[in-house]
Amino acid sequence: MRIGLIGTGRIGSFHAAALARHPEAGSLLLADSDPARAARLADRLGATAAPSVEQVFTWGVDAVVVASSTDGHAELVVRAIRGGLPVFCEKPIAPDLNRTLAVLREVSALGGLLQVGFMRRFDAGYLTAREMVRSGALGRLHTVRTTTADPAPPAADYLAASGGLYRDCMVHDFDMVRWVTGHEVVEVYAAGSDAGPPQFRQTGDVDTAAAVLTLDDGTLVTATGTRCNGAGYDVRMELAGERDQVSAGLDDRTPIASTEPNGPPAASKPWTGFLERFGPAYEAELDAFVRLVRGECENPCDGREALAALRVAEACELSRRERRRVRLEELPDLPDR
Repeated sequence: MRIGLIGTGRIGSFHAAALARHPEAGSLLLADSDPARAARLADRLGATAAPSVEQVFTWGVDAVVVASSTDGHAELVVRAIRGGLPVFCEKPIAPDLNRTLAVLREVSALGGLLQVGFMRRFDAGYLTAREMVRSGALGRLHTVRTTTADPAPPAADYLAASGGLYRDCMVHDFDMVRWVTGHEVVEVYAAGSDAGPPQFRQTGDVDTAAAVLTLDDGTLVTATGTRCNGAGYDVRMELAGERDQVSAGLDDRTPIASTEPNGPPAASKPWTGFLERFGPAYEAELDAFVRLVRGECENPCDGREALAALRVAEACELSRRERRRVRLEELPDLPDR
């Protein structure tokens, strides 16, 4: 199998290295808006560098991985689908809801194969949490709590094109809420603060946010996120039921300390970022894509799944902006399958 990978920045380089190690991936063709960057990575990995992105679609590949900047995802996904190529796309599919819907309509019309990169679906802790919820081990869920906390803000130019804290960061939590519980979000109420570094105010974003989500079975979810968690990278999901309570993401590297005299000690080596924390999950999702292309598994996260999480993020942003509760039915959606 020959795979074309577009985008050789931080996440693209990580994906390229994972594919280069994969026994079934075969040859790897790398492309980037900066050809020299693609060439340097190809040299390190023993891959082939294309002189431009165009060559990925003309030199003959069996599948495409899109890991470029967000604003280029939609065009590249559509081009791959029109060429009959299976495509893996890092989230988001497009910068906003309307463009995401347009891409997914085309994918559906052409019968294309699209997997979207929500890597937490492949994390061991979240997988176990899902199994416990679905088996009934926790009993009826009454409360879910999620948090995603980055240790430091990203660069201002990244913020300007990120789509905001809900769409760029907390969308992973919203995906996990649906995937772990098996229920849909029907209503949100969200708030955010831009009291931190000035680049958030300059870009119209917030550095810290919170949302209360109501699921279709009445379960309540509190979701919090921040870009300013100096203790380290903290991603957790707590699930409380009538029988038991568990947490995904709680281990000896979770950057939180107890103030109790007999509490657990602070992490000696806290998580520093998403690639370190979710490295195995990123590799697993690409392994799933290779197997998907080979017809060996079902799609673990198709476009509709990604759309569902994005709609929650969009509802949160609307709620924050208009300071009101927002029903998910207010937002546009694709017709039922």
